[in-house]
Amino acid sequence: MGDRLRLAVGVMGNASSLLLYASPILTFSRVVRKRSTEEFSCVPYIVALSNCLLYTWYGLPVVSYRWENFPVVTINGLGIILELSFIFIYLWFAQTRGKIKAGVITTTVILLFSITAIISAFVFHDHHHRKVFVGTVGLVASVAMYAAPLVVVKQVIMTKSVEFMPFYLSFFSFLASILWLAYGLLSHDLLLASPNLVGLPLGILQLGLYCKYRKRGITEAPSKWDLEQNSQEKSKQMQLVTNENINRKS
Repeated sequence: MGDRLRLAVGVMGNASSLLLYASPILTFSRVVRKRSTEEFSCVPYIVALSNCLLYTWYGLPVVSYRWENFPVVTINGLGIILELSFIFIYLWFAQTRGKIKAGVITTTVILLFSITAIISAFVFHDHHHRKVFVGTVGLVASVAMYAAPLVVVKQVIMTKSVEFMPFYLSFFSFLASILWLAYGLLSHDLLLASPNLVGLPLGILQLGLYCKYRKRGITEAPSKWDLEQNSQEKSKQMQLVTNENINRKS
């Protein structure tokens, strides 16, 4: 019964994490449409990539015992693909300064992960010590992932607008932290449960900010097409008025 419950919670945790990792699709569809990253930050997606890399490694038989953490591997492996896709889109449409910033942070994250993987594989020779080492590094990455959306909190408070603080990213972060906390406790794995003790209150904070400032609404600047279309309509209206005046005089 205990194993079935743990598996069920793991599946639900996978589903919530999938929604968490996929939630930026709406944000990046806007980036592609406008061909600009605007005021969106690249930090949450790079930090999420570091989390996915570490926990994919944590769940593999190299670190864990056999496939005891198979659900952790599947969802984080998919997360790597999604986060890399978002980072690539960001790099493509960002300004030069943004590209340099994102490139440096991404390179640093991949380098730190590589060092962690090498140390865990060749310095430690049993699963317990490997799990403790990788899990400790993963703990830091997870806390950073749950806190990453807070980089825009100052902007949200100053502008009293949640335009650049995606709701779904905050909501699914909150939901995933609850389920993975339960999975870690059912698995008697504090290294999986402990990051979510931090992620849960951070998720509540983000949702609280969203509820407070969401009434301001999300406003988008008119696109070039909209401006051109409005200009053409105004020209047509002015031409009609001019023609009417000429007809009256004649």
